Amino acid sequence: MSYIQNIQPGEKTKGDNYFIITKTSIMVKDILKHVLGIDVAQKELVVTLGRLAQNLSIDLYAYKVFKNNRKGFVSLIKWLKKQVDDVSEVIFVMEATGVYHQKFAYYLNSQSYKVSIVLPNKISNYMRTLDTKTITDKTASQAICQFGLERNLDYWEPPKEVYKELKQLVREREQIVQERSIVKNQLHAEKSEAYPGKRSIKRFEARIKFLNEQEKQIKDDIKEILNKEENIELKEEINRLSTIPGVGCLTAVIVLAETNGFELIRNKRQLTSYAGLDVKEKQSGTSVRKKPRISKKGNKYLRKAMHFPALTAIKYSERYKEYYKRLVSKSGIKMKGVVAVQRKLLELIYVMYKNKTVYQENYEQEKRAAVHLETATLGN
Repeated sequence: MSYIQNIQPGEKTKGDNYFIITKTSIMVKDILKHVLGIDVAQKELVVTLGRLAQNLSIDLYAYKVFKNNRKGFVSLIKWLKKQVDDVSEVIFVMEATGVYHQKFAYYLNSQSYKVSIVLPNKISNYMRTLDTKTITDKTASQAICQFGLERNLDYWEPPKEVYKELKQLVREREQIVQERSIVKNQLHAEKSEAYPGKRSIKRFEARIKFLNEQEKQIKDDIKEILNKEENIELKEEINRLSTIPGVGCLTAVIVLAETNGFELIRNKRQLTSYAGLDVKEKQSGTSVRKKPRISKKGNKYLRKAMHFPALTAIKYSERYKEYYKRLVSKSGIKMKGVVAVQRKLLELIYVMYKNKTVYQENYEQEKRAAVHLETATLGN
């Protein structure tokens, strides 16, 4: 009968710089699941290998660090083959950490391995439930591994090429917008000087003109992508989402690009958490009572994308204007009302995308009227 090797905690095996952290041997036939938890950094992959037994006990039994490049990927798979009989049955679980996880995820997918990519807020929330006093790359990889062993996760599939292209373009545009804002501030400061430098002003204006042209080129590239025959359906989706007050074509593109068409999103609550628009509140007894605030632990591009649409909706849509006034009258904080509208708009984009519907300004009133009419009809 085949057994997994039992090596004492901290004991190094010959020729390798990893250590085993298990204390018990488990028969191969008793293992339900193998998971490799991966904490991804720019240059390193910190991994922990774990297994789930039939009695539901969890065993995290191997740990190692690899380079975050193709050579490191190959070394990782070779190392993993020494630990488990069938690598194809191992589930690779990692966080969606910016762009640094992408190369490894694509590599694993090309080799037909099972990959699950988890939203960062899920892992951070899970780690709070563990008795982890020190947060390091190692403990993070252990938490990811344990999370993967305890949960039934969906397997990751590479996003459509169109979302990949759009994300690159909208993020490049965001960098240009930020740079232009800085240059405009510098221009304003120079013009406010007692003796402004004419040549400096000329250079600032030339840079602003250049950045404006680059932004226009990016917008043209986005239009070109959406006008391709294979993307007609996506263009129609974006046109439908653009019927929402304040939401234009560019906003819809950013939201879909940053969420890969809501690939990892299962509900509205998860979406607001992913965007960092979820509300954090801390209360303990009667002495500790902090003001509720948004977490901001999420995708900053989504939050930025919803800011101006929210202001526009508040100004021109009676529905959101009333909603905003009601919140501000209760809290007295204008920004709280603006953030609430941002959250509402983002959730509405998700619902409309999933249900393939068009925005209706008086939807809630019409729904209540229909329910009232149906109730009255039944009563008669």
